[in-house]
Amino acid sequence: MTEGNGASRVRRQRARRAARAPEAPVEPMRDAAASVPYPMRIAAAWSWRLLLVGGVLAVVVFLIIQLRYVIVPVLVAVLLAALLVPFSQFLQRHRWPKWLAVTVAMLATIVAVAGLLTLGISQIVRGSGDLAAQTVIAWEDFREWLLEGPLHVTPEQIDDIVQQLYSSIQQDSGVLVTGALSVSSSIGHFLAGLLLALFATLFILIDGRHIWNWIVGIFPRRARAAIDGAGRSGWATLENFVKVQILVASIDAVGIGLGALLLGVPLAIPIAILVFLGSFVPIVGAVVTGALAVFVALVYNGWGIALAMLGVVLLVQQVEGHILQPLIMGTAVKVHPLGVVIAVTTGSLLAGIPGALFAVPIAAVGNVMILYISGGTWKQAAPPSPAETHSPLWRTVPQRPGYGR
Repeated sequence: MTEGNGASRVRRQRARRAARAPEAPVEPMRDAAASVPYPMRIAAAWSWRLLLVGGVLAVVVFLIIQLRYVIVPVLVAVLLAALLVPFSQFLQRHRWPKWLAVTVAMLATIVAVAGLLTLGISQIVRGSGDLAAQTVIAWEDFREWLLEGPLHVTPEQIDDIVQQLYSSIQQDSGVLVTGALSVSSSIGHFLAGLLLALFATLFILIDGRHIWNWIVGIFPRRARAAIDGAGRSGWATLENFVKVQILVASIDAVGIGLGALLLGVPLAIPIAILVFLGSFVPIVGAVVTGALAVFVALVYNGWGIALAMLGVVLLVQQVEGHILQPLIMGTAVKVHPLGVVIAVTTGSLLAGIPGALFAVPIAAVGNVMILYISGGTWKQAAPPSPAETHSPLWRTVPQRPGYGR
């Protein structure tokens, strides 16, 4: 009995201790998102945002390519306006009526461009026959060097290469015919784009401030101060870019044209004009026009003068790349040379020559606008008044004489 009572007493003590002991907590079911590491969640958040931004940019680029016959003339008009607006304002500050200042600015631009093109084309047409004859002579000399030179090329090999080139042209004749048939369409697009560019330039000169205020008015009121300040900073950068680009192009044209003239290379004036126009396409224009100058020197003057012409082209381009660009262009647009190369390459891949032409100004303006908005100085600026931001976009009839002066 004593042993049974002791056993029962032990069981009761164990039961009391078990009753007093806290129950072991039951681990709740963990959420699947909570089990993902924090760095992975950060990476996922960045990833879907980058994909969204990339998708929007892809749609924008697609729309720009589809609407290139409208976008490119408008961008040309913006570049022309960035050059002509300061000139028109300069005339107006000297008591010229606004309508007269705008007219003089437009006519001066048209006369200058038409004069350069007329001079260059007339010189090229005048020397085209001689250039063709000299090209044939240069080819015969090169053929003779291949036959008698150290390469010991046989006439059969040369004929095979020429025949292969001829066969390739015949195989691609369908593409050439299609291109020839589309010449009229291309000319029509060019003329329509030219008229649109001139029309847009004229109205930016007349009513550019109201057009910009209308664009600012599209955005929410809290964002208008930032958009307005960023746009004005970008416009100032674009004006500096156009002025500096004309200066750099003029220096390149004078340097290479003067070098061709001193070396006795024919067509020196057309070469200088092409160098001037080609300088507006960064990197690509300089390479193409420099190669053309060397080719003309080779055809007319031989290897020695061609090598000297190549030296002149390289010297001018080195002066531009290492002195003019860092001191002048770098100060004006504040874009690193690596950024320029990447922008030009990307623009060329996406839109060809127009992409290379507009890549640098777009990159420069975008860089300045982003820096302005991220700087936060616009927070102390007052947004444009409602009367300004609700101005009409187009004004085909001036409000009063003098283009709403």
